[in-house]
Amino acid sequence: MRIHAKGMGRATRLFVVMLFLAGMTDALAAQVRTEAGSVEGSTSTDGQVQIFKGIPYAAPPVGALRWKEPQPVPTWSGVRKATEFGARCMQGNVFGDMVFRDAAPSEDCLYLNVWTPKASPDRKLPVMLWIYGGGFQAGATSEPRQDGEHLARKGVVVVSMNYRLGIFGFFSHPELTKESPHQASGNYGLQDQVAALQWVRKNIAAFGGDPENVTIFGESAGSFSVSALMASPTSKALLHRAIGESGAFFGRTLPAKPLAESEQDGVKFAQSVGADTLEKLRGMTAQQTLDAASKDKNAFHFGPNIDGYFFPESPSEIYAKGSEAHVTLLAGWNHDEGNYHTFFGTDPPTKENYAKKVTQVFGEKSADVLKAFPGETDEQVKSSADLLATANFIGYGTWKWIEMQVKTGDSAVYRYEFDQAPPLAPPAAGAPASTESRGAYHSAEIEFVFGMLDSKKLPWRPEDYELSEQMGSYWTNFAKTGNPNGAGLPPWPQYGAKDGYQVTHLKAQPHAAPDTQREQYLLLDKLSRKP
Repeated sequence: MRIHAKGMGRATRLFVVMLFLAGMTDALAAQVRTEAGSVEGSTSTDGQVQIFKGIPYAAPPVGALRWKEPQPVPTWSGVRKATEFGARCMQGNVFGDMVFRDAAPSEDCLYLNVWTPKASPDRKLPVMLWIYGGGFQAGATSEPRQDGEHLARKGVVVVSMNYRLGIFGFFSHPELTKESPHQASGNYGLQDQVAALQWVRKNIAAFGGDPENVTIFGESAGSFSVSALMASPTSKALLHRAIGESGAFFGRTLPAKPLAESEQDGVKFAQSVGADTLEKLRGMTAQQTLDAASKDKNAFHFGPNIDGYFFPESPSEIYAKGSEAHVTLLAGWNHDEGNYHTFFGTDPPTKENYAKKVTQVFGEKSADVLKAFPGETDEQVKSSADLLATANFIGYGTWKWIEMQVKTGDSAVYRYEFDQAPPLAPPAAGAPASTESRGAYHSAEIEFVFGMLDSKKLPWRPEDYELSEQMGSYWTNFAKTGNPNGAGLPPWPQYGAKDGYQVTHLKAQPHAAPDTQREQYLLLDKLSRKP
């Protein structure tokens, strides 16, 4: 539409000029100068949040840089458009519930995104750095359920970054160890996360963020990463608060292997593809490398290790010494991380099968477990199997992390349990309606935290939206002050002996209550210790 000044009154012409200048200001405000160069993002539809997508934070880890720690991002001239998500890191279709908005996977994937309230750069807002989950094998920042716009509206700057996965992020080999300046190999995906934290330290002030108030938060493998970044001497000074959602390096799931073991895994892989030099391994295309790694029946074969650099020793040893970051922690897990179906597999959930399964897992200590997790009736069998499945998968490792931070972290800890089961999805055309809820399953809290319920087409209820709003406020309050409590929110007490080990249950009408499973987890902890 063309606007003619002729015939306009003076006040009208002035109004049009003001609108034009306001538009120019918006355009200029969406440009930010980073150390590597200028970027231009976009603005939310209501004009309240500025969004920058696909900002490179490290050099593309391709060619000779494959299986090396992240290198400085090359500088650029002019203004780089930052309106599209960068490519997700190389991965297969590991988890069917992951939906991506980037174009396609690529080995050139070290990009991050920033959502910031529209404001002058000198506001020094709290920063929240998100780390996605996916077993260190899959995931990306472009998932709709992890969009940072809603959280940014609560007065924080949200950052999310891609990090290398699977064989690209965690491949170890004696020759890689030899060529490394740190005499270490593997953990490149975790080092990517450190590089993103370093980028935040250097650049986030230009986006209105405070580099001295950075909260890292993540779910599943992202939560494992939070526990790792708190432990590693390469990163612990770069963070100031931490939030972990379902996972830590203290349980049976995703353990960090010894370096020698992961190196031999790498040797076997190299032999399987007929590559007797690093040059040949790096000469394979990304797709050839992924396809060869995907032939392994263990989809989680390539994962973090105790490399002597990122992890100078095991996470449990680091925390036991109190050498982790002494920062306030908010952590917990979901009520139904596992269930009796995963516990029994194809076997019927009977009293006999329950006792058999417990004996298989706990051996001579099974009597103690059966006493703590009884299975005398059908109802008890299913209930106890649910609790054990959750503990064995995610619950125990997260619990142990929380306990260690209480004991040696010299800082406040807040614990939660997410209990809100999402509504059942409507049946597909012609299909029977599902009648059995999965409960508050693994990852179900993500869209609640981010205020992104509508990213999933479910018949959400008013209480779901209310809980999502409360959780977003808890999380951002914590990032601002180290305390999740705030006006209009149900009280969330600290976790520890002084307060009776209070757990805040996140559900319709959140509330805190003493931990009813403490004796059970203390038993599991006792049984997990080496003789």
